[in-house]
Amino acid sequence: MATAPVSLTPKFPGQYGEQRDWAWRGWQIRYTYVQPENPDPSAIPIILLHGFGASLGHWRHNVFVLGQSHPVFALDLVGFGATEKPQAPYDAYFWARQVHDFWQTFIRQPAIIVGNSIGSLIALTTAVEYSQMVAGLVLISVPDPAVRQEMIPAWCGPVVNWVEGMVAAPWLLKAIFYGVRRPGIVQPWAGIAYGDKSAVDQELVEILLTPAFDRGAANAFVQIIKSMTSLNFGPKVKPSLAQLEIPTLILWGEQDRMIPPQFASQFAACNPRISLKMLPQAGHCPQDEQPELVNELILAWIESNLRKKHTEVKR
Repeated sequence: MATAPVSLTPKFPGQYGEQRDWAWRGWQIRYTYVQPENPDPSAIPIILLHGFGASLGHWRHNVFVLGQSHPVFALDLVGFGATEKPQAPYDAYFWARQVHDFWQTFIRQPAIIVGNSIGSLIALTTAVEYSQMVAGLVLISVPDPAVRQEMIPAWCGPVVNWVEGMVAAPWLLKAIFYGVRRPGIVQPWAGIAYGDKSAVDQELVEILLTPAFDRGAANAFVQIIKSMTSLNFGPKVKPSLAQLEIPTLILWGEQDRMIPPQFASQFAACNPRISLKMLPQAGHCPQDEQPELVNELILAWIESNLRKKHTEVKR
């Protein structure tokens, strides 16, 4: 059962908003929120969901800008950030339940969910599973669990499964985890995901590295990686996008090395309610690489596609 939030000392200082803790299923969940100084009753709440290995701090350049005109909430998904890292049934559906219960506890009106990478898949899963809570989606670089299956010929499936089984061995994953949780490794690794490597600063390294020393972090990492190799990790993206009845914005960096940018147009073609913006100089995390542009695009899209309709519903 959820408990009332209590103010705690933020794990990361200042600029990430008003950080608090919330208990979900007995686990401690870290979240932050920013409220406009002059609240507008027609403003739609925004929920921000980070990607793999990140945390609410990955929205460091977005929370206050978006929060000037909208109530903004960002939360650490279970297993990441300053949130607890338990043995849990990690997959997109599990995290979508976390997002839904958070929304039900603190928001209780249709919200816009913005996600990056795995966070965007969780946002999409939430919209499919709990449509009543989602007014619109912003999906930044969406991974698709079905793509792996489509790209592997049937004849070599057993070989791929054997290799993945070896790679996903707990002892090996833990060795990798302990080996990479160093600034000298994290910084160049993060640079692979960024089109603009200058954005990989010391603050970002701290955001990515600090949670890796929390209790249970290694075991959670092993469970999450093993879950991500499963075809049941989350819903297939194309059918899920096709069934949406809400405005959706897809943002994709043209320099994304993690998920091929050509998927962007394929996903956008699934539904006429989807708008697509390609970002020429950005990689996998444009909200952190080009925050001014991303913030501008999100706010303009909300104004054009959601604000008027939301105001009419409020009346």
